[in-house]
Amino acid sequence: MTNTKRVAELTGILSPDNTSAWVSNLWDKYNQQRAVKIDQWAEVDKYLTATDTTTTTNKNLPWTHKTTQPKLTQIRDNLHANYILSLFPNDKWLTWVAFSEDAAKKEKANTIKSYMENKTREGGFRDVNSRLLYDYIDKGNAFAMPSFEARYKITGNEKTASFIGPKAVRISPYDIVFNPLAGSFEDTFKIVRTMTTMGALRKLAKDSPDHAFWEDVVVRREGIIAAAASKNFTQDDWAKSSQYDVDGFGSLQEYYQSDSVEVLEFYGDFHNQENGQMECNRMITVVDRSLVARDEAIPSYGGEALIRHVGWRFRPDNLWAMGPLDNLVGMQYLLDHYINMGANALDLKVMPPKKVIGDVEEFTWAPNSEIHIDENGDVQEMAQQFGDVATVAQWIEMLEQKMELYAGAPREAMGIRSPGEKTALEVQTLDQASSRIFSEKVIQYEVFMEQVLNDMLEAAHRNLDVTDVIRTIDTDTGAQMFLEVTKEDIVADGIIRPIGARHFAQQATELQNLMGILNSPALQLLAPHISGKNLASFAEDVVGITAYDIFKPWVALEEQQEQSMIVGQAQEDNEAAGMESADELELEGAPDEEEITPRA
Repeated sequence: MTNTKRVAELTGILSPDNTSAWVSNLWDKYNQQRAVKIDQWAEVDKYLTATDTTTTTNKNLPWTHKTTQPKLTQIRDNLHANYILSLFPNDKWLTWVAFSEDAAKKEKANTIKSYMENKTREGGFRDVNSRLLYDYIDKGNAFAMPSFEARYKITGNEKTASFIGPKAVRISPYDIVFNPLAGSFEDTFKIVRTMTTMGALRKLAKDSPDHAFWEDVVVRREGIIAAAASKNFTQDDWAKSSQYDVDGFGSLQEYYQSDSVEVLEFYGDFHNQENGQMECNRMITVVDRSLVARDEAIPSYGGEALIRHVGWRFRPDNLWAMGPLDNLVGMQYLLDHYINMGANALDLKVMPPKKVIGDVEEFTWAPNSEIHIDENGDVQEMAQQFGDVATVAQWIEMLEQKMELYAGAPREAMGIRSPGEKTALEVQTLDQASSRIFSEKVIQYEVFMEQVLNDMLEAAHRNLDVTDVIRTIDTDTGAQMFLEVTKEDIVADGIIRPIGARHFAQQATELQNLMGILNSPALQLLAPHISGKNLASFAEDVVGITAYDIFKPWVALEEQQEQSMIVGQAQEDNEAAGMESADELELEGAPDEEEITPRA
């Protein structure tokens, strides 16, 4: 029988404070409400990673064949490849847009742009966005927030900065909850769940003065473990005293016996029941669902949580968006059904069932085999109707094309060309028209990237307390330079803007329109009004080969002049060489002075 005194004692050790209790309850409430959504994500994941139908909902079909055709996976990989290449087409995907005259000064603009280019490159911004794009495609929702990191290398007594600056941090859709019925994502609270370890918290407390509070968390956790061990609490004691279970663990006892630590971080407004006041823009960190490790104002300049969200297909009155693959799961089911049904039907056509009549000895159905039959015995193939089997291949092809179409994949850019001969301009026009869904979705994500980049710039300004040295390239000379950047250098009125997708989509349209004009009879009328220098600048920007200095004002005339000088110099050298040869010949033909005898 369980000792009620020991249960009460263990309950006292594990008892959460008021704030921890309501934060934990709020997480549980909204996490349970999205259970249907999580099940949908799990079904998509099963099809994305399936090697046969036994792990998917197709396992219940009666076919002996269990092949799965990874169409969802192929669509996902194609979307991801096209998205990331559109967002990061080259190194010129980021720019600075100034909102004031001071912020537009070349030195200030170049410093901010160079700083963010360096930090996004060194901080792995492209890799983080690659994982975020998988969330965008697989789950239909992607979440990110900024952080400021300072890493150093210690060699002997020398401490060298390895990386100091802002980074983008991905938040898994499984690890965040909010009120999905709020008017916007900015208007709702957010709770972010993180699983870490005791060692990681201790290292964080040691390396960063701003996170020294984690040391108290580690000491408290060790105290709970020591107290629980010394009292020899049984499994029943833990079960009766537990007021909650940590996700991913069988019981609270297993959780505390592990090295894992669950952290719930609340961002937003809440009603303080102790003083009856409304607390706004607060950041509350709860550990083990029982201890408030931190309760302070959100440190951003605007007071809001710098957590950004983008959805692929938003739904009315629900912030949990749909993904491009959600509606295709049923079609993937049907695709696998057709494939395995057709394979079974072809097997039956090649090797149909046999009807054995009378007394027939055991035999092997194979070419040139012998079958011994009694007087009244017989072996016959069962007649089958296979007239529709050939159409299965057509159904499969049609289904795959529709799945590509419904996912918003770019058609012509992926090698899917519509029938008929076309000119280059017609192909480009059709490509743009068929890719509008794709373009809209990638620009939608690019706006999300813009928010994250400017949050990173704010995090850098709030936390940069040293002079940082960054490597950059001079845009005029192409030379490698090192800039010293301080906190004041990255303060200006403007925004960082990613221009990969929007800029190059616009350029494609402008190039198409320009080629239409240049190939039309109107060119003769417009030619006197066309700037050759500006046209060269446009061509250089469109093709993205600025590093080669192919287009420069009047560079062809300069090179012609240089060529003329080289040709003239060569001619002069040839003439001089010819004169020297003639002089040498004259000298060779003239008599020596000693041989000349004076005449009397």
